[in-house]
Amino acid sequence: MQLSFRQGVYAVLAVAGLIGTWFFNLQFMAEAGGSFPVLEFVRGGYANPAAASLTNDLLVALLSFLVWSFAEARRLGIRHWWLVVVVTFGVAFAVAFPLFLLVRERRLAAQQPHPARDPRHRAASGTPRRARSPAER
Repeated sequence: MQLSFRQGVYAVLAVAGLIGTWFFNLQFMAEAGGSFPVLEFVRGGYANPAAASLTNDLLVALLSFLVWSFAEARRLGIRHWWLVVVVTFGVAFAVAFPLFLLVRERRLAAQQPHPARDPRHRAASGTPRRARSPAER
């Protein structure tokens, strides 16, 4: 299946999220001597009121996303939802969110009837139906 424009945008955003977060995560790790001290990282998110505001904003959005994506994954039959949690906390929310949107869009597209195979879809797509003869009625 080919990527739609929207799916392509989500893929690009996931890559941008990976680059944009890990550029700074790697700098943080270098300053910490090659490790990733989680408590120090979280403290940095509350270093000043502006950072605390952004951190709290991100936490509320992240938790809302996890609740919604869990329900949406169940509704659409998207398997392995737990990977969303792993990517969210192990990589970045900025990767997990657009990646889930990409997977969701692909699932929705796969569930749509194919216009060439489904006669019910032709009327909605604007393709006129052939008029039935009196013998066919």
